[in-house]
Amino acid sequence: MSLFRFKRRAAAPASLMLSLLATAASAQSPQQVSVTATRVPTPVNQLVAEVTVIDRATIERSEGRTLVELLSQQAGLQFASNGGLGKSASVFIRGLESRHTLLLVDGMRVGSATLGTPSLDNLPLEAVERIEIVRGPMSSLYGNGALGGVVQVFTRQAVQGLSANAKLSAGSNEFGQLAAGVGFGNGVFDVAVQAQHTDTRGVSATNPKVPFGNHNPDRDGFRQSAGSLRLGWRPGADWRVELLALGSTGLSRIDDGPGADARAELHNRLLGLTARGPVLGSWRTRVSLTETVDAYDTLASASAFTDLGVIRTRSQQASWENTVATPLGTALVLLERTDEKVARPVTPFVESERSIDALALGLNGSAAAHNWQASLRRDRNSQFGGVTTGAVAYGYALTPAWLLGASYGTSQTLPSFNQLYFPGFGSPNLLPEEGTHAELSLRWTAGEHRLRAAWYDYRYRGFISSGPQPVNLPRVEIDGVTLGYEGRWRDVDLTASYDHTDPRNATVGNANYGKQLARRAKQALRLGADWQAGAWSAGATLSAFSYRYDNAANTTRLGGYGTLDLRGEWAFSRQARLGLRVNNVADKGYSTVLGYDQPGREAFVTLRWVMK
Repeated sequence: MSLFRFKRRAAAPASLMLSLLATAASAQSPQQVSVTATRVPTPVNQLVAEVTVIDRATIERSEGRTLVELLSQQAGLQFASNGGLGKSASVFIRGLESRHTLLLVDGMRVGSATLGTPSLDNLPLEAVERIEIVRGPMSSLYGNGALGGVVQVFTRQAVQGLSANAKLSAGSNEFGQLAAGVGFGNGVFDVAVQAQHTDTRGVSATNPKVPFGNHNPDRDGFRQSAGSLRLGWRPGADWRVELLALGSTGLSRIDDGPGADARAELHNRLLGLTARGPVLGSWRTRVSLTETVDAYDTLASASAFTDLGVIRTRSQQASWENTVATPLGTALVLLERTDEKVARPVTPFVESERSIDALALGLNGSAAAHNWQASLRRDRNSQFGGVTTGAVAYGYALTPAWLLGASYGTSQTLPSFNQLYFPGFGSPNLLPEEGTHAELSLRWTAGEHRLRAAWYDYRYRGFISSGPQPVNLPRVEIDGVTLGYEGRWRDVDLTASYDHTDPRNATVGNANYGKQLARRAKQALRLGADWQAGAWSAGATLSAFSYRYDNAANTTRLGGYGTLDLRGEWAFSRQARLGLRVNNVADKGYSTVLGYDQPGREAFVTLRWVMK
C-alpha cells in the first residue's frame, strides 16, 4: 500500500474528527493527572501543554511493538529504527532530534551522554504501569535534554493486599516472552517485583541498500532479561520512603557485512532512593538520590571502525524539591546536582565527565476560568558555564467546554561527548543548542470526548548537524499543526490525530538551506478504535506517514507507508485473558532509515493472568 499524498490538505482528517464529535454521547470519565508537566500532580484539563497519558491497558494492547513504535502512535511523535526489537531507535517529538527528548523512569534520567539520546531500546514494557508524554520545551523544569519534550515512564507499584500477574506470549519469528510479578501492601510497607524474559530470532535488520556494504541476509535476533523492584515504607504523618531498582540486559545481533555475525549487549541499571512528605503547613518536600547506568558492550564486529568493549554512561543525581501552596497557586523550588561520567574502549575521550548544578522555580495555579504555569531555571555546568531557561503558559476557559491556550518557552541541550570528543568524529568547539518555542491551542471537552488543535513554532540557534565533524547551524525552524481527538461512542473508544510538521534548515547560505530535516515525515495520520462487550474485545490501529529523506541534502528519499494492526481478546475467566494481535496486516515493506527494514506481518498470541 502506498501512502496517500497529503500535501497540505488537513480538511479530510479534521472532517472525520468533527463527524465523530457530532455523534458523541455525553458521559463523564475520570480526569487524568500528570506529574511530569509541572513536577506537581495536576489534572490534565488544567494544563496548557499537550500531555498524553498512556495507561497499562494501552501498553498491553501493543503486543509486539517496541517502545518507540508505541510512542509514535501518539500525536506529534515519530520514530526511526535500525531494524526491529532491540535495535537502535530514535523518537522525534514535533520534528525535533531524538537528543531533544528527555527520558525519565520514575523521575530518574535514563540516557547515553556519549550519544546524547534517551535509552529507548532496552526498557522492559512489562514493568511499566503508565507513560506520560509532555510536548514542548521543558528545560526550565528539567534542564539539559528536555528541549523538545519529556517522556516519563512509571513502573508498577503494589496495591493494598496481595497481588500477582503473569504473562506468556508467543509469535512470529520465534518470538517468546515470559513475565511475572508479585506485589504486597499493608498501608505501612509495600513491595512490587516484576521480571521479564524475551527472545526472538527476528528478521534481517538490513537490506542491500544499507551503506558501506553492511548487508547480511541472516536473522538479527534479540534476547532480553529484565527485572524491577519497588519498595515503599510509610513511617507516618504522610511520609513515604521509596527504593526503586530496575535492571535490563539485552543481547542484540546486528549486521557488519556478508557472513559477519556482529553482536552487542545492552545494559541498563537504575537505582533510586526517595523520601517525601509534609514539613510545615502546606510545605511538602521530596529528597532523592539516583544513579543510572547505560552501557553498550560490543562483543563481536567485522567493522574496522568499531572497537570491541564497553561504552558506558554513569549518571548520578541528587535533588531537593519543595512545593508550597500560595494564593497564586502551587510554588515549586528545586535544587539539583547531576554528575555524568563516560568511558569508551581503547582511546578515552579528551574529557570524560561533567557536572551540572541547577536551581529551578515554578508556579502552577488556576482560578475560575484561568489556568497558568510558569517556570524558571538556572543551570551551571562544568563544560559551558551558565544558562537560564524559562517558560510561561496561560489558559482561558471561553466556556465550560472550550479552553484557549498560549505558551512561550526557551530551552537548551548540551552537545554529547561523541559530538565533542569522539576521535576523528567530534568537534570540541561545539556550543549548546538554544531554542524558543511558541504555541497556540484550542481544546474542546464534553464528557468523555476531547478535541485539541495546536499550532506551534520553534526557532533554534546552534542546531548541531549530523555526521562527522558536526557544526552549529545558526538557524533551524520547525512549525506545525496537530489535530487530535479522543472519545467514546457507545461501546467503542476512538482516537484520531493528524500532524503537519515542517522541520527545515533555515540557515541562509548553507548548502542545505530550506531542506527538510532527515528522517522526519511532514504528514502523519493515526486512527484507532477499541470495542468491548462482556468478555470480548477487539481493536484496530492505522498509522500512516508521508515520505521522508534519509540525509540532510534531501537526495535520498524513503517512501511513505501505512500499517494496520488488529487485535482481539477473550476474558475466559475473572483472572485470565487470551489475546491475539496481528501487526502490519498488509505485510507492508518499509524503512525509516536507509537500508534497515522494519518487520513485516507478525502475529502474537498472549495469555495473561491477574490475581483478583
